[in-house]
Amino acid sequence: MPDVEGFDEFYRGSRQRLLGFVYVLTGNLAEAQDAVQEAYIRAWQRWSTVSGYDDPEAWTRVVASRIAVSRWRSLRSRARAYLRHGAVETVPPPGTETVEVVAALRRLPEEQRTAIALYYLLGMPVAEVARETDAPVGTVKARLSRGRAALAGLLAVSDLEEAADA
Repeated sequence: MPDVEGFDEFYRGSRQRLLGFVYVLTGNLAEAQDAVQEAYIRAWQRWSTVSGYDDPEAWTRVVASRIAVSRWRSLRSRARAYLRHGAVETVPPPGTETVEVVAALRRLPEEQRTAIALYYLLGMPVAEVARETDAPVGTVKARLSRGRAALAGLLAVSDLEEAADA
């Protein structure tokens, strides 16, 4: 079992210095926070080894700086690809039908909405939806059936309201 108190003490004693260091490297507080958080996660995962080092903070600092540099290189590579290939074509905004369906989905209970999204949007078979949601196959089928019926009612009401407004 890891030394929780030892790690907590290490974290409290070093977090500000490490964040300041990585912030100076990156110039971006959010990037620095992400890199430092990832470094502390890695330190915690290896705490039984890292805690035995002469300077666990130095190990964590090296890990955090490598994470930050790796992310910087990734961003630089993406920027180069952007310059090489040009901007991605703009994606048109969703149509009114999409907005209506999403609004109707939001009104469904979470279980029905999840089953519908997994089955219809991701194309999962019913058995896989059942495993993913930890529900019996019959329950998933019922959620899909009830969800479809509720969506049909909600979308029909929207269509009727639009027809009355016209």
